[in-house]
Parts: sequence; C-alpha cells; structure tokens
Amino acid sequence: MKSSFRFLAALAAVALVMALGATALLVVAPPAQAAPAAFGGLGSEAWSYGMLAAAISTALAALGAGFAVAKVGTAAIGALAEKPELFGRLLIFVGLAEGIAIYGLIVSILILNRLV
Repeated sequence: MKSSFRFLAALAAVALVMALGATALLVVAPPAQAAPAAFGGLGSEAWSYGMLAAAISTALAALGAGFAVAKVGTAAIGALAEKPELFGRLLIFVGLAEGIAIYGLIVSILILNRLV
C-alpha cells in the first residue's frame, strides 16, 4: 500500500517539475512575429498577454475544479456507501464542482474573442 502512495507522490512530483519547466520555457520564449498581424493588428506584447491570460484562466479553473471534485467526490463516495438512495443529490454536488472548469473555459474564450 505504501509503495503505491510513493509511486503516486513521485508521479505528482514529476508532473509538477514538467509543468514548471514548460511554464519557464513559455515565459522565456521569444514572441511570435507573424501572429499579431493575423489577429487584428494588436501589438505583439498585448497579444502575448492576452494569450497568457486565457491560458492562466483555463489552467487555474481546471486546477480548482480538480481539487473541488476530489474533495466532494470523496465525501460523496463515503455518503453513498452508507445511504445509496442519495445518489442523485450527490451527483448534483459533483456536477457543481465540475462546473468551475467550464466557467474558466468560458472566460478564456471571452478573452480570446477580445484579441480578434
């Protein structure tokens, strides 16, 4: 049992290092020169910040939704084990937690529409 937790902890650490590395590469990368002309003539810096804002809104909403589903789902499984007739109510709670990711996606779509 402990070995599976160690494996999951190591996998989470590797994913975190990869995510931080990818973020560092995106921050250091030079801006694209052809993209702003195709997107309404915005300046390179404004277009880059818009794309970064869309990515951050989606990423943070997905992380928040994942955390919420983990907490609510765990509690829902525990309650479902004791009272199986609560399935419909518990499904609503998990669905509300998943809705957070959809809100972040909508915000990123609105940001991308402003760039065009």
